[in-house]
Amino acid sequence: MNFEGEKMLPIVAGDELLEAQAHIWNHLFSFVNSMTLKCAVELGIPDAIHHHGPHPMPLSHLVSALQLHSNKTQFIYRLMRLLTHSGFFVAQKVPKNSGKEEEEEEEEEEEEEGYVLTNSSRLLLKHNPCGVTPLLLSMLHPTFMEPWQLLSDWFKSEDRTPFDMAHAMSFWEFMGSKPKHGDIFNSAMASDARLVMSVLLDKHKGFFEGVRSLVDVGGNTGTVGKAIAEAFPQIECTVLDLPQVVGELKGEGNLKYVEGDMFKAIPPADVLVLKWILHDWNDEDCVKILKNCKEAITSNGKKGKVMVIDMVVGNKEEDTLIQGHLLFDMAVMVFVNGKQRDEKELSEAFKEAGFSGYKIFPILGSRSLIEIYP
Repeated sequence: MNFEGEKMLPIVAGDELLEAQAHIWNHLFSFVNSMTLKCAVELGIPDAIHHHGPHPMPLSHLVSALQLHSNKTQFIYRLMRLLTHSGFFVAQKVPKNSGKEEEEEEEEEEEEEGYVLTNSSRLLLKHNPCGVTPLLLSMLHPTFMEPWQLLSDWFKSEDRTPFDMAHAMSFWEFMGSKPKHGDIFNSAMASDARLVMSVLLDKHKGFFEGVRSLVDVGGNTGTVGKAIAEAFPQIECTVLDLPQVVGELKGEGNLKYVEGDMFKAIPPADVLVLKWILHDWNDEDCVKILKNCKEAITSNGKKGKVMVIDMVVGNKEEDTLIQGHLLFDMAVMVFVNGKQRDEKELSEAFKEAGFSGYKIFPILGSRSLIEIYP
């Protein structure tokens, strides 16, 4: 069939046509990965398997532990099959009737699927201090899924972000006005900070040698600052954030909280740490923050350094990391008009802010530690 005035597209061969369709299907239904993962967390599947002990947890025991009706067994099996394929659990065959009497067990035993955790699903345990469950539940909440529905409309509008379009306020205003969402988001940032700092302080303590003073810029409730203060009692650590964030927090020992705005001024120090800060802002705002950073590390006549913990797009060749960079770039675009930058874009921002040099250390998985020098 041909439509009048419409050009015929080149015909794709059979196998190529099917491959193209499969490629689209994989992307079309990729949201199922997120939703099934959210379902597993909400049901408590990782915790149930964890509490079962070191041996694989049989499917029937899992259904019982979750207090689900037995008629849901086949559906939980299908959920677990996908999550196992995605690397969140490992499936192993276990005896189906392990609770029967010994003489019955002498008969050929039926087997069923049993499951154990992987490193990824251990990060979904409720009481894991480095867990990602708060971020998962926050980003997959209907409130935060709605802006994605408006993405094409946003491109045709003057709204600052799809989030603004969906909720008539900025992401940061929303977080300040919705304590429940704000608490979950703060928990997500804190758990991520604990994960990053556990690696940084375990394997790369040398970055902090000789440092006498440090400011955790935009440090939220101070998870990064606390970790550094505990690991290095000789460093005077300051957590800088807005009054509504740190106004009620009390420091102790070599840790203190300071109310302020990084767009206006940053307390002077030998080292400034910006963890997941620059990606939240557009280029103009990033340069403003960086100029204040340079002033803070040079105002006392000495030259300190700025330590940025963030993604560098394309800095590693692994496909999974590059995909993560690009997906995260879209997320910060949709929520806060932010940007994940490649090395060239970062270099331009550093230069415009007046810095003379930088060095990238790809030591934090999908993120890097970037030192910037005045």
